Amino acid sequence: MDLHFGDSKPTDEERAAVDALLGPPESSWEGADRSDADLRWARGGREARERRDLLLPGLHAVNDRVGWISDGALDYLCRRLTVPPAEAYGVATFYSMFSVKPRPATVLHVCTDLACAAAGASELCAGVEARLGLGSGVSVERSPCLGLCERAPAALAIKAGEPVRTAVSAPATVESAVLAGSAPDSAPEEPPAALAVPQAGDPSLLLLGRVGVVDPSSLDDYRAHGGYTALRQAFAIGPAGVIREVTDAGLVGRGGAAFPTGRKWQATASQPDHPHYLVCNADESEPGTFKDRVLMEGDPFSLVEAMTIAGYAVGAHKGYLYLRGEYPRALQRLEHAIGQARARGLLGDDVLGQGYAFDIEIRRGAGAYICGEETALFNSIEGYRGEPRSKPPFPVEKGLFGKPTAENNVETLVNVLPILTIGAQAYAAIGTGKSTGPKLFCVSGSVDRPGIYELPFGATLGELLELAGVRERLRAVLLGGAAGGFVRPDELDIPLTFEGTREAGTTLGSGVVLAFDDTVPLPRLLLRIAEFFRDESCGQCVPCRVGTVRQEEALHRIVERTGAEAAGDIVLLREVGRAMRDASICGLGQTAWNAVESAIDRLGAYE
Repeated sequence: MDLHFGDSKPTDEERAAVDALLGPPESSWEGADRSDADLRWARGGREARERRDLLLPGLHAVNDRVGWISDGALDYLCRRLTVPPAEAYGVATFYSMFSVKPRPATVLHVCTDLACAAAGASELCAGVEARLGLGSGVSVERSPCLGLCERAPAALAIKAGEPVRTAVSAPATVESAVLAGSAPDSAPEEPPAALAVPQAGDPSLLLLGRVGVVDPSSLDDYRAHGGYTALRQAFAIGPAGVIREVTDAGLVGRGGAAFPTGRKWQATASQPDHPHYLVCNADESEPGTFKDRVLMEGDPFSLVEAMTIAGYAVGAHKGYLYLRGEYPRALQRLEHAIGQARARGLLGDDVLGQGYAFDIEIRRGAGAYICGEETALFNSIEGYRGEPRSKPPFPVEKGLFGKPTAENNVETLVNVLPILTIGAQAYAAIGTGKSTGPKLFCVSGSVDRPGIYELPFGATLGELLELAGVRERLRAVLLGGAAGGFVRPDELDIPLTFEGTREAGTTLGSGVVLAFDDTVPLPRLLLRIAEFFRDESCGQCVPCRVGTVRQEEALHRIVERTGAEAAGDIVLLREVGRAMRDASICGLGQTAWNAVESAIDRLGAYE
């Protein structure tokens, strides 16, 4: 392959950032400062191409060190990996956290999504932008959901350098956000993860029981509170026994699709092609979702243990944990937990002396909602644009690197621990016959006690909101986030199960519950949802690429029109929505119309 590189050269800092990840180059072909004599032939091309999956970490390395990705840095990274620069440019520009244009070393991301919008994000953004204008050395960027909804409004500052420094301001004021952006090292420390769990300390909790009780940095403390009991039980019953327990427990995916976990694991384990892979999807980017963040920050060893069990069950020896780029504290906690587990023989070549080899590698996302779709996530890890693949083949047959892959999100995996410790029968007795076990709900918006709540499937929406302290003058509740649907205040008896919400004409999704009182302008909220899907569409398929834009345009017009003109745009919205739902490749386009449709039909948003 003849790769055409530009004439731009990397700076010493950019070169050092790439070399720290990949090691020093071995020849001029890879960009070493040596004689051009060895450019007459290529050496190590196959090996370099097999490292294509290091493209995303390489982009992170440069962006973290310098704050943006120059042509010279991109060319140098491409030489090291034998990746066409045009393809690498397509990857670099796919993610919102990267920039291929010069910008200040410090970027302040201010959330403007649903929970933050209801909490005054517009005023916060205006105030911060006025204070941190040109010449401040800080780039202020309006951001989609940062996963800090329980402390809305929120801001995240990232200052490039060695090392990269971050600061979170939530709930943010203009002053605290400006301080986080201008002096990240001086910003106050984040509150503990337990503050996001109003039920913290309740011994009956199966998933959140250790959050706020156990030191998240201590492996010994985790083991003293029941940690690694489930893994020992897994080794005692064997891979087939683990899959049987998970199947009998009735565990289904908690990310929204609700696919039976046992069936997925069995299908992966039975594939003759090897190696098998396990992927943990920790890229929760649905507006209003923050449960996985709280689990990773407050109980990181539980995820490490759960991934080890899942890998053992499906016959995988390598697990990838794909983590949101906007979760710096979760990254630090998980890196520490994985290092501790590896040092103590709980990861590596011989886990717990059982002759089973398994290890975990963290891969950071960089701001792309679509990468929550499993095949888009695989493409992202492999070093390509995070665009969904057509199915079949399904991931259990050909997933990551074209090999059989089991993919689950954080909450799904952590549910495996109580299944193995209390038994499948006891677990299945929790909840309802079709939706078994406990479920985590992310409650935010117009409530007094926002946070993560653990309830058995079957509890009603009203019971959940009562726990969270719903405020008076409730206008609507959004279930499932931007991809979900609205319900009215007189529909709070809806049972929180997959089948119950389906029968009620809405969706449970990943467990988002956003409450809005009558002070929140509903048309502006719907417009923000439409803007979100327009921005986050990967653009691969026409129905989604065009439909999300047409949906936003129609909503803009409706705000300015009345009567017959507005009615015509609502008809257009329905046609566009049906086309997206029926013809889009993945769930983003298929659900982009849901919230708007429910607001029109159930809430009478534009009457």
